[in-house]
Amino acid sequence: MTEAMPDLGPDEVVEPDEAGTDLVVVTGLSGGGRSTVARALENVGFYVVDNLPQALMLEMAELAFAAGGAARRTAMVLDVRSRAFSTDLAGAVRALKERGFSPRVVFVDADDEVLIRRFESVRRSHPLQGDGRLADGIAAERKLLAEAREQSDVIIDTSHLNVNQLRRRVEELFGGEDSRRLRITVLSFGFKYGLPPDADYVLDARFLPNPFWVPELREHTGLEEGVSSYVLGQEGATDFVATYAGLIAATAPGFEREGKRYLTVAIGCTGGKHRSVAIAEELTSRLSNMRLSAHTSHRDLGRE
Repeated sequence: MTEAMPDLGPDEVVEPDEAGTDLVVVTGLSGGGRSTVARALENVGFYVVDNLPQALMLEMAELAFAAGGAARRTAMVLDVRSRAFSTDLAGAVRALKERGFSPRVVFVDADDEVLIRRFESVRRSHPLQGDGRLADGIAAERKLLAEAREQSDVIIDTSHLNVNQLRRRVEELFGGEDSRRLRITVLSFGFKYGLPPDADYVLDARFLPNPFWVPELREHTGLEEGVSSYVLGQEGATDFVATYAGLIAATAPGFEREGKRYLTVAIGCTGGKHRSVAIAEELTSRLSNMRLSAHTSHRDLGRE
């Protein structure tokens, strides 16, 4: 059940343990990587509000508290380009603390030369450049954000980080080990209903004899012991599962390094009732035994 935000008087405070709200405020130089930081925070379970006016930070924190659930982990991204941007970030953070919240402020920075190269590579002007040079805009923004940088909890210098390295850095800071793991969905389906559009791997179990043609198995599914034993007892079935389990286990670390968080392995048979279901269950079991985060989903089971 969602908790309501208590009706507090002007001198009352939400106790941090009571609030239980994890707030992150992200600001920093244009071109420094705020968007990448925001996406990385989403990857580890934060609800991200981009380009939030500073004046609404306290209201947003209270809404996150009232909403509960996933909103309890909220990140607010402040952009100097917002007309509502104020240099008094310290005052806004202080107001949050006075209400019992404990925000962490992340400042994203980079060397001037790096920022100039980034802007030139995308052929964009700096938001504070006006009629001057890129360097003028960067200098003006540094001056505007000097106090915010000084009072931030975490400064991430992205000068020598690529996108994947920056993402991993954010996940190390704000995500537990589980939130950085690849989540694997092993999906059974029937080819006659079409390929799953979100599949990363598509495996074909139609090389195995179809239990549909075995009268005593026809009405049963791959979730049942009789059908499962029949399918997995066929020549090549266990080798098929073992081969793909090994392939997925070998590629999983690379997917994680590249920032992929969800992998769908689709296994098809004719109708998605017998062979694909049994193989999907067995493959999931093997992946779990390999300490991979895997679960099954049966798209077309019961569709006939």
